[in-house]
This record gives sequence, C-alpha cells and structure tokens, in this order.
Amino acid sequence: MKLKMAPNSLFAVLLRSPWWISLLIALLFAAVARALLPADVWLFGAAGALPFVVIAAMAAWRQFNRPGPARVAAVEQAVRAMSWRDFQDRLAAAFERDGFVVQRLDSEADLAVTRDGRTALVAARRWKAATHGLDAVQALQREADARQAHECLLVTLGALSDGAAAHAREHRMRVIGADGLAVLLRDLNTTAAPR
Repeated sequence: MKLKMAPNSLFAVLLRSPWWISLLIALLFAAVARALLPADVWLFGAAGALPFVVIAAMAAWRQFNRPGPARVAAVEQAVRAMSWRDFQDRLAAAFERDGFVVQRLDSEADLAVTRDGRTALVAARRWKAATHGLDAVQALQREADARQAHECLLVTLGALSDGAAAHAREHRMRVIGADGLAVLLRDLNTTAAPR
C-alpha cells in the first residue's frame, strides 16, 4: 500500500513553500525547547524539530532542481514555435528517457505512458490553446476510464476554465503547464538556454 500525504497537511504545505520557512520553524522549535525545558532534557524536546529539518532539506532539493523563470520562458517560447508532430515526438522522447513505455494514440488522449504497471493518458494536442473547457477535460476522463488508466495528464500552456479546473481537481487530473514542461523537456535545446 502506497501512503499519500494529505494535500493540505502541514508538511505538504511546507513542501510547497520556500525551504527556509521549514528551517525557521525548526530553529524556533529548538529555541522554545531550550527556553522552556530544563537544561538536562531540552535536547530531547528540541529533537521534535527534526521533521522540520527533513522537510526543509526535501523542499530545498526540489526547489534547487527546479528550472528558473528564464529557462521556463525559453522552453515555453520554443514549444509554442513547434509543430504538433515535433511537440509529440519531444514529449514521447522525454517520457521514454524517464523510463516510461510510450504508445501513441489517436483519440482524446495523444499518448499512453506506462511505468511500473501504471498507465497515464496524456492529452497534449491542444497545448497552444488559450483555454481548455470542461468538455475537453471530461472527454479525457472518459477515455481514461474506458482504457482503465490510472492517471490523466493534460499538457497546456493556456488556462483551464473554472469548470474544467474543478473537474480536473476532483478527478486528480494533473495539469502540466510551462513550469512542468521545462522540467519534462529539460534536454530541450533552446537558443538561449539559461538555467
């Protein structure tokens, strides 16, 4: 059984926050333990700060490996200039590089990516669209249900309508925007590829 952290738990929120916030909480925790506990046991109380130190390290690792705004903008510009076939080829190659078995589809989903017995359907054909509506998101979900896929990924440089965003959240559909594409297409050579 795979354990999953609740999305609004303290540690989940801290993982999404700047790393130094968790470190600051750990230091405050240790300082309060030092101030309120007897001298011979305050270290035991301060040990309660260790989870916050671990979260700070995990958040720092994630944040330092994330592409910067200049790289995200460069990837977005390069991707907007691509044809559908070139973009699909780049996505397929990126998923294969990350250990997925890729199958091209010609339906509501464009790719089926499988790893460790789990399949995700990827819809990317409308990546340049300014807005994705509820119909497109529901069609992808129906396709995933029909194929018994475990997950849906919607690749877009645009936004989701309110209804589409609510449906995506409700059905745990992952939306990959410019930031996610910069991570997924990390090998993409752009003319000016700053980090």
